[in-house]
Amino acid sequence: METSLFAARLTRELSDTERRVLSDALPPERKARLARRKAPSGRDEILCAYGLLRVALYWKLRWRVLPEIALSGAGKPYFPGFSGVFFNISHTEGAVMVGVSDAPIGVDIERARPAPRRLTRRVAATDDAETFFRVWTAAEAVGKRDGRGVVPVLRGSAAPLSDAGCHAVDAWPGYFAAYAVRPGREAVETRLYTL
Repeated sequence: METSLFAARLTRELSDTERRVLSDALPPERKARLARRKAPSGRDEILCAYGLLRVALYWKLRWRVLPEIALSGAGKPYFPGFSGVFFNISHTEGAVMVGVSDAPIGVDIERARPAPRRLTRRVAATDDAETFFRVWTAAEAVGKRDGRGVVPVLRGSAAPLSDAGCHAVDAWPGYFAAYAVRPGREAVETRLYTL
């Protein structure tokens, strides 16, 4: 299976019907986590991320339903019944991104916004927000691919952008995105949608 990326931009709120349909399709553990979420912000993005995962899996494998999803000890989601299918999800205000591959994959998408100056300097060694978000999304993607998270990547000796399997994704103005796979497994297709 080739590595594929799917991203969607949300330009409006979901209707109650759309929320209900997407919620009904969520894996039970994710539905329970979403129900416990106190803040309503970000719910549409979570629902759309899992809806987009279903679209990606149908497009790539003709799967009509999401199989059981489990979490590794480090919190990385995977399909326990399908060891050769890897996926990753990211969501931010107004956008979601999904990666599907036959090798470990990590994705991250972030809406541009002011970042704390101290964090910007620590992560990107500059005050430039664009550089910060490019480094941050790359670090997130590499950390999610490897199942270790962003902090160990940022503390590592190599910059995440120099990882041979990490690539920036040109999504929409005002958004930064990246994906990471094993070198030589670059994405061959990227599908962008607008809702």
